[in-house]
Amino acid sequence: MSDDDQAGGPAQDAPDKPDPARSPDAGEKRADDRKNAGDGKAGRKDADARKADRRGDRDDDGASGDDGDDDSADDEAAEREKERERAAGRFREHTRDPLAEEDGEDGPTDFAAAARARRATRLLFDLGRDWTSFDRSYFRSAHIGDVNLRLDTRHTSAGIRGGPVPDDELRRLRRIHVEPEGYRQLCRTLRARRLLVLGAAPGTGRTSTALSLLDEVTITAVRTADGGPATGSRLRRVDGDDGVRRLAASLDEARGGEDEAAPRAAGYLLELSLTRPGALPPDEMDLDELAAALERHDAYAVVVVTVGSAANPLLTGRYGMICPPAPTGELLRTRLRERLEGRTAAAPDGGAGPADLPARAEELWAREEVRDAVGLNDLRPAEAELLASLLAGHVLGDFDHEALLTGCRSLAASQAQEWFAGVDRALTAPPAEPDGTANRVGTATLFHPVAFRIALAVLGGASHSAVAAAAHLLTWELSVQCDPDNTPARPLFCDDPEADLALSRAEVKDGEVEVAGAGVPARLIWYRGSALPSAVLSELWDRHFPVRTPVVRWLRQLADDPRSQVWMRAAVAAGELCVRDFDHGWTELVRPLAEAATPRRRIFAATTLDQAAGHASHRGTVHRLVGDWSRGGSAAQRWTAAMTLGYGNAAATTGDTLDALARIGVRDDGDQLAVASFNVVRLLALPDAAQVLARVSEWTHHKREPYQDLGLVTTVRLAVTTVDEVLTDDPDGPLSGRGDWPLPLALAATRPELVAPMADLMWTALNTARARDVAMDALERLLRSAVRKDGTEWTRPGLAALLPALATEEFDRRGLDWLLRRMMHDPENPLSDAQARDLWWLAVTPPPTTRGRGPRRDRTREEERHG
Repeated sequence: MSDDDQAGGPAQDAPDKPDPARSPDAGEKRADDRKNAGDGKAGRKDADARKADRRGDRDDDGASGDDGDDDSADDEAAEREKERERAAGRFREHTRDPLAEEDGEDGPTDFAAAARARRATRLLFDLGRDWTSFDRSYFRSAHIGDVNLRLDTRHTSAGIRGGPVPDDELRRLRRIHVEPEGYRQLCRTLRARRLLVLGAAPGTGRTSTALSLLDEVTITAVRTADGGPATGSRLRRVDGDDGVRRLAASLDEARGGEDEAAPRAAGYLLELSLTRPGALPPDEMDLDELAAALERHDAYAVVVVTVGSAANPLLTGRYGMICPPAPTGELLRTRLRERLEGRTAAAPDGGAGPADLPARAEELWAREEVRDAVGLNDLRPAEAELLASLLAGHVLGDFDHEALLTGCRSLAASQAQEWFAGVDRALTAPPAEPDGTANRVGTATLFHPVAFRIALAVLGGASHSAVAAAAHLLTWELSVQCDPDNTPARPLFCDDPEADLALSRAEVKDGEVEVAGAGVPARLIWYRGSALPSAVLSELWDRHFPVRTPVVRWLRQLADDPRSQVWMRAAVAAGELCVRDFDHGWTELVRPLAEAATPRRRIFAATTLDQAAGHASHRGTVHRLVGDWSRGGSAAQRWTAAMTLGYGNAAATTGDTLDALARIGVRDDGDQLAVASFNVVRLLALPDAAQVLARVSEWTHHKREPYQDLGLVTTVRLAVTTVDEVLTDDPDGPLSGRGDWPLPLALAATRPELVAPMADLMWTALNTARARDVAMDALERLLRSAVRKDGTEWTRPGLAALLPALATEEFDRRGLDWLLRRMMHDPENPLSDAQARDLWWLAVTPPPTTRGRGPRRDRTREEERHG
């Protein structure tokens, strides 16, 4: 049949074995190939023995004739066909999905979605350094030049309960305060209502904004007796424990009492703490009473509260408003001007004058390495002040660049320490009940903010709902651990997502998550700062040992979550925790999950080990552990070791990785051949793909059948694996953008040097009896991926590179012709005539680099026996 007539007409039977006269391999078999039997298992030996017995019986009986010979030939053919079917069945079992044991052979595993989640999560912890090198636990304060770095966020002024605001503080406030967005509206509201309830997260400059508002509206309200400028006594801080009612009462008492002639304040700042167990916010009537008292005495007051469910009634009332944070850029410029003004000395290098120092400091802040060291998208006033001190000190020559980066890294660590310091201090001495018993109340409400921050550090990039659900689960664990005698109770309708974002320095963006392999819209949540996830986990693990137990229980529960965006992210975070304390992580997480019955838990343990192996400090330990498991571990441990090896970091070299996978795959009659072959294929996404293909070729020509099976199964699995299932950590690599491509076609399109070895392996699988059926099905899947259902091009460039190398001989082209005809006559999904002809011409028109290349394959002994 001419080329023009190919891929047309009725489907034919599979092509017969070519006659020896046309075969370029006839008479040129190598000695080792003559030793290799395609299906050399005990079944074939038994069949040969039975045939010999039958021949012996016929000789003993003296029977001969055409009928006897025909019966013997039929029996031999039937026995051979049965053995062939048994071998093919065993091979098909080896090629099934090794990760689908939980849901059955056809159950979804979503490993591609898990791989994508892992890549996204690793980016959150990759800050360009091994973060064990900065130990926050011991670095609390330091003197760098003339700069005193106070890394603890608990300021000494925190103990001031009440009293007048000093003049010096007001003067500095007027000089450096940066107005947040909406500041003018806040000022107008305070003037009109006399009372303002200002809500914001701690540390965002809410107190400075409140003082600035009071200073502006009372600037002419109180003056000294001689008509001089107003002094700081006109503004007072009020003890938060006194409350709103006490402040209203004190205004009238001061007017009618003996000290009426004493100077009275015109502005009051009251900071309410509503996070303590049992603390209740003032109601609207209390605020109205205070506003009336302020009106009578020509005074103003600002009540500062922390956003959250407890403060919602205040912030949604007539006096409530949200205080947005000040812009980072203006904060930093203001603090730099304050630090650098008055400096008369020239720059250290002598080339720039004092006027250039602020510009040089801002240029330094614009450098990527400095921003990465800070790791915060937005700076709060105290952070901007510390950063300005660092930048100013560096440009003035007070300390070197490394000291600057060290100080910058302290910012995120300081924030994490503030979040967790003394969270449950109020629960250590619970109030006594009238009957003498002590009962802790509000544990769930108290622990929810910290649980949300931990969940966000672990699951950053997942959907907001997934993080919130995980936070509630952790809240329960923390509450039970802290108060095991009482069942924690949490109101069902008191969550405030906006407050969670503000209190955790988080942001929500529109994105997608995968559900059953399809992308669906979702609201994704992250920290506003790349340094915060690591800082939170480090603070949690290094400074708060009692919390490890509930967090470990929580991580084990996340390992069972069916959503890839949850369990894979938790596995990566668990690996980071193991780096902080490998002994604890190994004992409580890795080893128990590595021996679990479910594949998902074992993959969790494998991912945790791989994440730890990404740190040089723990790489050797992981290599030894995985190597020991591959040699003598239990079946579950060997399975976990294979999944760990598939990431490419669990052995010293690629050769060692392949040796370990081969040990696992051939042991116990190939019980774990499926998982071993799957992880060999995963290695093909790494730069050493050529070495991997060469080793697979060695396995297919090995004298032992278990190695042959490993090579053949790996070849078939390569053909049915997509790029997303194996792509590792390089988002800008040559395979990026081809996530839904079959892996061999993506490699053929991007790495031409791999085409010939891949074609050789696929040819061997297609011409080996026990692998032929599944290999043919895999080839059909590759052919059908040429164009998408809408007719647009898909993997055609990869097929154009691979098919000519796969069909170099007439016999191979006849097999391709037969497959195309079968696809065209498929009753459920027929291939169009135009597509079939296009595929045919792709195969028979080799690229210029392969023209004139002669045959290179050796036929197997199995092919001679079975065709």
